[in-house]
Parts: sequence; structure tokens; C-alpha cells
Amino acid sequence: MLYKFLILSDEVDNFVREITIDSSATFLALHEAILDSVHFEKDQITSFFLCNDDWEKQQEITLIEMETDSETDNLVMENTVLEDYVTEEKQKMIYVFDMLSERCFYMTLKEMIPRQYSDEVVCSLSEGNPPKQIETVEIESPKKSSPEIDEQFYGDEDYDMDELDEEGFGDIDFQEDSSI
Repeated sequence: MLYKFLILSDEVDNFVREITIDSSATFLALHEAILDSVHFEKDQITSFFLCNDDWEKQQEITLIEMETDSETDNLVMENTVLEDYVTEEKQKMIYVFDMLSERCFYMTLKEMIPRQYSDEVVCSLSEGNPPKQIETVEIESPKKSSPEIDEQFYGDEDYDMDELDEEGFGDIDFQEDSSI
């Protein structure tokens, strides 16, 4: 059976991709097809999320194994077959391609084509430019200038270092301690 996924972005209005892939393929093959269709580098951590009808994230399928907790089902793209988790038309998924900013593509299973099979993954529709793969935030470096220190620095222009003498500290004895 062939699956035809429709992929949209909430960042770019005219962006659409349609990918046709065999239902027996892995999520890793779908991941690679998505990245190829948008010309993204393949060096980022990504995840698929199976969603309910309201786009609420349910099961996560990660690029690499993330959880070590035995109570949590950790699905990895390389070992997870599409037809085991994507089972009906209009099923929704989110593909997070920028984990730090949680930027993603919204996917729906547009069509299930029975009695057809293919080893080839095809991007059958490509419209619009994709969003940038990674949001970069420019941080201004602080200017390397030292502030000028003058009499005003301490908040009292009449400041006198001689004011700090022993009698300003009350009954404290300033004798050297020979035990140190």
C-alpha cells in the first residue's frame, strides 16, 4: 500500500509538500524524504509525533534513542514502520525539525492507495519555499570599554579615604592574630 502525506508549515503560507511512500517503509525513510524535499541538512535531531484530531501530541518517534526509562515506549525512526502506527486516512502527525525552537511541519495522511507498492519515495508536489531550517538568534557582544572611575564613582564626591580609620569600626580590636 502507498501512503500520500500532505506537509504544511505554519510559518510559510504557500509552502506545500506531498510525499508518496510505501506503507512498509520506516519513519527514517519518511524523515529523509522530507529533508530532501526541503533541502535541509541531515545533521539535526528531529522527531515525529503522532497526533489526535486536535493536533495534540501523542506518541513520539525519535531520530535517535532518547529515553532509557523502561516504562516509556521509545520508538526510533530506523526501527519503526509507518503502517504499524499510521493506520487511517486523515491521521495527523507533527514533524519537529528544529527541536530548540520547536518548529515543525504539520502532516496528514492524505490518501492510502491499496494494492500499489514502491521502493521509491517520491515528492509528488513541491510548492513554495520552506522555512529556514534553524532559527538563529544573534547575540550582541558587550562593548569592551572600561568605565572611567572618578570621584563620583562611589556616589560621594567628598569621599575621603582617611575617613575609614580604626575608630569608625567601634570596639573591634585590629591586633594581628598570630595563630593564622
